[in-house]
Amino acid sequence: MIDKYGWTDLLAREFTPHASEGHIPGRIVVQHRDSYLVATDNGELRGKISGRLLHEAGEAGYPAVGDWVALALNKSVSTATIHAVLPRRTAFVRRGAIDSSHGLQVIAANIDVAFVVTSLNADLNARRIERYLAAAWQSGARPVVVLTKSDLSDDPTGEVAEMAALAPDCPVVAVSARQGMGLDAMLAQLGPGETGVLIGSSGVGKSTLVNALLGEERMATQSIRDSDDHGRHTTSHRQLILLPSGGMILDTPGIREVGLVNADEGVSVVFDDIEKLIQACRFNDCGHGHEPGCAVAAALQSGALDRARWDHFQKLAIEMAATEAKAVQVAKNDERRRFVALQKGYRAAKRDHRGSR
Repeated sequence: MIDKYGWTDLLAREFTPHASEGHIPGRIVVQHRDSYLVATDNGELRGKISGRLLHEAGEAGYPAVGDWVALALNKSVSTATIHAVLPRRTAFVRRGAIDSSHGLQVIAANIDVAFVVTSLNADLNARRIERYLAAAWQSGARPVVVLTKSDLSDDPTGEVAEMAALAPDCPVVAVSARQGMGLDAMLAQLGPGETGVLIGSSGVGKSTLVNALLGEERMATQSIRDSDDHGRHTTSHRQLILLPSGGMILDTPGIREVGLVNADEGVSVVFDDIEKLIQACRFNDCGHGHEPGCAVAAALQSGALDRARWDHFQKLAIEMAATEAKAVQVAKNDERRRFVALQKGYRAAKRDHRGSR
């Protein structure tokens, strides 16, 4: 059964140490708040994290949809305990709540293709697409831009060209789920055994798209509000769905909020033209303002570089710097707490030793 979920010989070799402990492999296909549904050769099992894994997982170490895990079967044949997570090939990570003890959270793992979905029934937001593309590149997945509701566009060809200009090496596909247009071109980007994820704002047609790819009404859908072209996400939990084509698709409510965590590489791919301009500046410490020989300033003045694109690049750079600073502070706080705990333990041990005399 797990073969159709992407199980490979490489994964089997990586699983060898866990097999020697009597564990079986499985892939997480549904994630609930406190449990998981795991696909195994024994069927789908309800899984919960072991106490040891819960204690040792650490930041971003808890299982996520798409993860391959090692399980021990419980006496109840329909339940199992998750003891380990196999190494991830790719991962989408978002920042946790400010007051969370874990600053990072993996929301999708082992993704091959990231479908960046946006709708053609409203003005395209190039800045938002750039953000999603950066997150996709950084995750390790290969991005594909999907323009939904192409039947509502007056110029779908022109809008495809506009999106293609944002990332020349990224495929762009226009689809109409309701009319069945472009679905084959989209599926061609996802091979058998590969896993795709849908990224995009609420109401752009992701659930309708999943239904069209499945050929059935499995995912609940909700129309975009006419007043502001926004909708409400209709997926209440994360789940991995097998497609008739042999691939898999993941739709998750949290992934539309994916943050830029250590996304330098992803930003560099999406903004490769700006990176090259920065390298062409006369001075290495150029502030890209009024310095002589600034290639960025020259490109802005000539119109070769769009001002809005440059502003967005700077905004992402500031956001990444702030994220890095926060991560450093979290690490310092963790180290301080560990040191305080060690001191308390040392003092308690001394008191016990004196009391035993």
